[in-house]
Amino acid sequence: MFGDKKIAVIGGGKMGGIIVGGLLTQKMIAPEHIIVADKVKERLDELNKTYHVITTEDGVYATKEGDIIIIAVKPQDLTDLLKEISPFINEKKLLISIAAGITTHFLEKHLPTKTPVIRAMPNTCAAVGAAATALSRGTYASVGDLEIANSIFSSFGITVTVKEDLMDAVTGLSGSGPAYVFVMIEALTDAGVLMGLSREVALTLVAQTFLGAAKLCLTGDYHPATLKDMVTSPGGTTIAGLKALEEGKIRATLMAAVQAATFRSRELASR
Repeated sequence: MFGDKKIAVIGGGKMGGIIVGGLLTQKMIAPEHIIVADKVKERLDELNKTYHVITTEDGVYATKEGDIIIIAVKPQDLTDLLKEISPFINEKKLLISIAAGITTHFLEKHLPTKTPVIRAMPNTCAAVGAAATALSRGTYASVGDLEIANSIFSSFGITVTVKEDLMDAVTGLSGSGPAYVFVMIEALTDAGVLMGLSREVALTLVAQTFLGAAKLCLTGDYHPATLKDMVTSPGGTTIAGLKALEEGKIRATLMAAVQAATFRSRELASR
């Protein structure tokens, strides 16, 4: 996939480190073909010691050397970074940004004409190699560029491709989604404790149940409604529990949560 191409990761923080780790764990590229730039020398030393990649405090150097530039800095730092590296970007380099709320249009406006740009939005589950990442390609990015981005982010999870104008919905659903799941796990754990289980046992059972249910959904063999019906016996315990959930308007509440987070994402992006 990458051949002799070099990948420059500008921003060696948590997500930058996850990207590097994913690429190397999956043996997709050699360590000497990865350059990580960051302002924190201690972090660079850690990445070099862990992964044996090239490190530098100079973002311009990383940009010059890299064929694929992955921007993994905070959104508030992005404009200044783009001004710094823009003179060394051209249409032969692919720029991938994971800066939250920053559109491909914004990136293209601050980069030389015809620069291929991909926007990526992984979620916090990347920390355990189970990210859900949405990809959106800019005006000048090719299908091949998208395949490269897909390979990178598939190294620590799954990817989907969406249009730029749907990225706020992605933020509301999978970006914020882990928090919704954590609340449900916490509530169900409390319920187990209420019914007499120890907290440790209850949490283990709940977390594993979520993991298993998610795996069943990802097989694609059955619709979630069908899977639900397979667990639900006439007059049994599950239908009693489902009735209580419906009375509590769980569906409407979860839909409202995604909608609210999506609208908030749009507000933040418009500033």
